[in-house]
Amino acid sequence: MRDEQEEQPADRLGGAEPCVIVGGGPAGLTAAHELNRLGHAAVVLEADHQVGGISRTVEYRNYRFDIGGHRFFTKVRMVQDWWREMLPNDFLVRPRLSRIFYNDRFFDYPLKPLNALRNLGFRESVRVCLSFAWIKLFPHREEHSFEQWVSNRFGRRLFEIFFKTYTEKVWGMRCSEISADWAAQRIKNLDLVTVVKAAFLGNRGTDGQITSTLIEEFHYPRLGPGMMWERAARVLADAGRPVAFGHRVIGVRHEDGQVRSVTVDTPEGVVEMAGSSFISTMAIRDLFEALDPPPPERVLQAARDLRYRDFLTVGLILDCPEPFPDNWIYIHSEQVRVGRIQNYKAWSPEMVPDPDRSCIGLEYFVQENDDLWSMADADLIALGIAECASLGLIESPDVVDGVVIRMPKAYPVYDRDHHERMEIIRDYVAGLRNLQLAGRNGQHRYNNQDHSMVTAIYAARNIAGADYDVWNVNVEQTYLEEGGDNRPEAVRTSDRLVPQRMEENRAARTLRKAFARYDPVALGIALAVPAALGLFCATAVLLLKGGDSVGANLALLSYYIIGYRVSWGGAVVGMIETGLLAFGFGWLMASLINTVVGWQERALRKRLELYLIFENVDKNVSDVNR
Repeated sequence: MRDEQEEQPADRLGGAEPCVIVGGGPAGLTAAHELNRLGHAAVVLEADHQVGGISRTVEYRNYRFDIGGHRFFTKVRMVQDWWREMLPNDFLVRPRLSRIFYNDRFFDYPLKPLNALRNLGFRESVRVCLSFAWIKLFPHREEHSFEQWVSNRFGRRLFEIFFKTYTEKVWGMRCSEISADWAAQRIKNLDLVTVVKAAFLGNRGTDGQITSTLIEEFHYPRLGPGMMWERAARVLADAGRPVAFGHRVIGVRHEDGQVRSVTVDTPEGVVEMAGSSFISTMAIRDLFEALDPPPPERVLQAARDLRYRDFLTVGLILDCPEPFPDNWIYIHSEQVRVGRIQNYKAWSPEMVPDPDRSCIGLEYFVQENDDLWSMADADLIALGIAECASLGLIESPDVVDGVVIRMPKAYPVYDRDHHERMEIIRDYVAGLRNLQLAGRNGQHRYNNQDHSMVTAIYAARNIAGADYDVWNVNVEQTYLEEGGDNRPEAVRTSDRLVPQRMEENRAARTLRKAFARYDPVALGIALAVPAALGLFCATAVLLLKGGDSVGANLALLSYYIIGYRVSWGGAVVGMIETGLLAFGFGWLMASLINTVVGWQERALRKRLELYLIFENVDKNVSDVNR
């Protein structure tokens, strides 16, 4: 990685002191397993009394509740092998059934055209098609927001129906305020054409790869996702590396460009723990608040400004075997506050101890200490029952018990400034040579388990002397077969998990100049003024000249310009009407030209982006083969 690391192999390879891993979620446990496999001592510090982080499974009266619904789907072979090795006989293949509740109707998702047309109705379907056609002719030139990104691919109307309400529930902000990068990461390779093709031809892309948003089946542990991480913790304990529960890191002492120790609040009191290297999966904001000495104010403020979305689940136990067949349902209704509803028995029958009963989870996306977060559990359960019954999904008398599960900092927020903040944070972390950040909160990335695991594996291998950039992992890229112990499984591509907009560099500015656009208003005025004044002046000259038959030839324009006559009144009417017609013609012509120019510019951009991607891949492959 960095030259300083290569100059101090003892710090990288460990010694008497272990690697200290902060956090016992997927990333932390995966890093500990990889270090154990490589023969390096590691200790996992977990503030809670249960492993798994947001991927845990909560048990209540022998009923199991998943925190969000975790599909085990990946294109990463080493992660898939890791999962199967950990749970060789407890990994189920589950069919996917999910729907969207909108306008008091249930829409199948992935899209089934007949179902969508029947539920939308003829008039709304026509509006969707016209909206899609319009955006293809006149797309948003810049994709800064989630709203612009989705509208460009689905049309404005479909965005309003299937994206706007639910997304704003999840993130607690308008779609126009959410970065386009979030959409590009979470639903990339997906647009209306892809959805319709998938409905008729199956859910595979043009390269034969499954589009992850549309997968129809997935793997799932028999007793929920927590089963995977509880098993991982037991394996570590059997190897003499037990997870330290109830150990909250409250201080991170560093000097001379290295972390020396962490201050830990334990059940026995506050202790200082030294380490040779450190992997942090804790929230960046908390990590930077714990640094001692503190970072410069600009850096600390960047970390403090990172935003999170919190999450709570109202779990209901029902005295009925199957309230609905779905794994989960998205609630696109402004009439209720619930955002999504999970049916855990549809994920795995063993999530429920009694086959005559079921359990569901109503998911609310909140901010810590807001009205929902602070509401008493009994009131939240009553709210969940009322909202679920109002949607027609359950009968209130069927509810026999309930539980509330709160999860702070569940989702890192991608607002418009978060990349700039992360650049400041990454630059500072680069100066701490034996500290690496991994996982969802560790890197402030809204990623899935497989990506978190890959970052952790790479961080662990770096401690053993490898040279991976843990920020440069993209699990959606094509993976290489290992050609040796030192070869990476993944081609490392872009600096971020999401595409960079070309507007951010000099090449983009050059392209904008080369493909300059017309100003429709300016061109309209440029045509309207001479045309209007020309007609008025021509009419005025003939009127002033006079004669027996004034302007007989010019009077023929009355066939085209309504109300025009060779008279002073007709001259004014003709001037106004001619100006409006000329302005409209100029505006339309400029818009059409801009559309064509835009197509050409985007085509060139795509070619340039592909060229840069392949150039980078070639460079990385060349580096690997050296």
